[in-house]
Amino acid sequence: MEKKVGQAVIEVSQGDITEMDTDAIVNAANAQLVLGAGVAGAIRTKGGPKIQDECDAIGGTFVGGAVITSGGNLRARHVIHAVGPRMGEGNEDEKLKNATLNSLKVADENNLTSITFPAISTGIFGFPKERCARIMLATVIDYLKGDTALKRVVFCLHGASSYEIFSETLKSPGFSTSR
Repeated sequence: MEKKVGQAVIEVSQGDITEMDTDAIVNAANAQLVLGAGVAGAIRTKGGPKIQDECDAIGGTFVGGAVITSGGNLRARHVIHAVGPRMGEGNEDEKLKNATLNSLKVADENNLTSITFPAISTGIFGFPKERCARIMLATVIDYLKGDTALKRVVFCLHGASSYEIFSETLKSPGFSTSR
């Protein structure tokens, strides 16, 4: 499923984010940038130790923040590590919006034209998928309406239910993509 926004395209797909061939993939990171389980664990396994070494050199970031490393052995040339909120910590919607927005800004700062997101914070951090889809998609649409070099933003989702939620949200009338 895809939708044009300004000069860019938003795509929703189901699959393995570590197999994506975009300039960057986004890791749903923790603030310490330790590649543990879930998306981060898959990135560590397929990308090799170089990514964790670069994360260690950065040292961490704040909830809502995003930093960039190389992609190691991945198809993507870079990994943007975005720290989403844990449910129950407070101000979760704003923190998820910031994690998404800061990932997009990091992509632009590094002259990237394509980026792939997972459903940030919906795994062990417990963020509701429907809320995640609304926040992340709205943030991306608003960003793409501005001055950006990004041409392709992909949401690569694990599992049919996440794919359906993001696809239906993007199709819904409340998500106008006109300028």
